[in-house]
Amino acid sequence: MRLGTGLPDEGSELDGRVEQALKNFRSSIHAWSESEYSRPRTVKHVHYTSWRVATGWALGCVLAAGSLTGGLYERHHQQELAKMAAAEAARQKQAAAERANKEEEDFMVKVDSDVSRQVPSAMEPLAQLMAEDEVQ
Repeated sequence: MRLGTGLPDEGSELDGRVEQALKNFRSSIHAWSESEYSRPRTVKHVHYTSWRVATGWALGCVLAAGSLTGGLYERHHQQELAKMAAAEAARQKQAAAERANKEEEDFMVKVDSDVSRQVPSAMEPLAQLMAEDEVQ
């Protein structure tokens, strides 16, 4: 009822109708759910023949063996590449050491020839004359 008018309130009548509609909806949902849960269900039974099962197992084994073989081959290939890389590195290290030894040897020969004299400096003119005599 509206205040001061004595007429029924439109909002309360509407609220009552909405509540009744919601109660009806709720009861219909509960009834539908109950009927769906209680009805018998049928399940298809799939009959597999033994050759299908055997074929599945065989293909699975082939797949597993192929994966394992591929993995082992890849691992072996990586090991071989690592061995070759290590051998190449060792060869390069050896060559570098030989070059360093050769350079050191050449340097020592040069230093030795620069430092050492065959004759004392006072006798160099005489040594040159003797060297000229031997050539002739």
